[in-house]
Amino acid sequence: MSTPSPVAGFVRRAAPYAGIAVIVAYCLAPFYWMVVSSFRRSSDIFDLSALPSPWSLENYRAVFSGDNQFGQALLNSVIVAGITTAATVVIATFAAYALARLRFRFTNAVLAIVIATSMFPGISLLVPLLKLFTDIGWINTYQSMIVPNLSFALPLAIWYLTTFFRQLPHELEEAARVDGCTPGQAFRKVILPIAVPGVFTTAIIVFVVAWNEFIIALTMVNDPAMQTATVRISQFVGVAAHDSPFGTRMAAGVVATVPLVIAVLLFQRRIVAGLTSGGVK
Repeated sequence: MSTPSPVAGFVRRAAPYAGIAVIVAYCLAPFYWMVVSSFRRSSDIFDLSALPSPWSLENYRAVFSGDNQFGQALLNSVIVAGITTAATVVIATFAAYALARLRFRFTNAVLAIVIATSMFPGISLLVPLLKLFTDIGWINTYQSMIVPNLSFALPLAIWYLTTFFRQLPHELEEAARVDGCTPGQAFRKVILPIAVPGVFTTAIIVFVVAWNEFIIALTMVNDPAMQTATVRISQFVGVAAHDSPFGTRMAAGVVATVPLVIAVLLFQRRIVAGLTSGGVK
């Protein structure tokens, strides 16, 4: 048999890395162009150069000036996404642990129904939600955004955490019971510390989803002081009628995206640990 040539061996070794590089470039290209465009002057916004020339902070100054109320919109996004994440993680943790540990006939059916609820397109629920929230006086309130976000985030969180808890051996609780723990103490002192990576990963995913939500926030809130960042960006106006402020929207998009990128980079080890962790530690 002939030995493979050095060139063929190099190609085989380099091919996976080349594929990864192509995927990363494809995914990051829109974000890169958003960042670059945010530093262009309004007169240069349609320039196709790889870097802005000259660099300008004009768009960032415009984001936080005038009637944009973008600072308040960022605060609204933090409130909505934060409360949604906290409530989702607490409810999903207890529900998932019950589904993973309790023995009853229709466990898998219940789990299938839970995940099936996430398959309804959100836009199909806008009219009934709008009617309901109008009747109970929830329009232009935080709960009109938090409650729908909670219902959209819970199925995925419960599904993921149920799978995670099922990977933990029952012997952990049995050992805790032998040591004198009640079922509640075994869950709080033994299971939860082990489940931290999975719970943390779920929280990050839910926060990103809630932060990026647009349709519900656009429909249920028409008061600019209550709108979230995603809605506020879509309603930026230019200096003239029908003028689209591309530069200002690019800068606002960077401001709204960077916190998520930083959070993922800071907690990437926990996220990876949550996605890959299995049984006993």
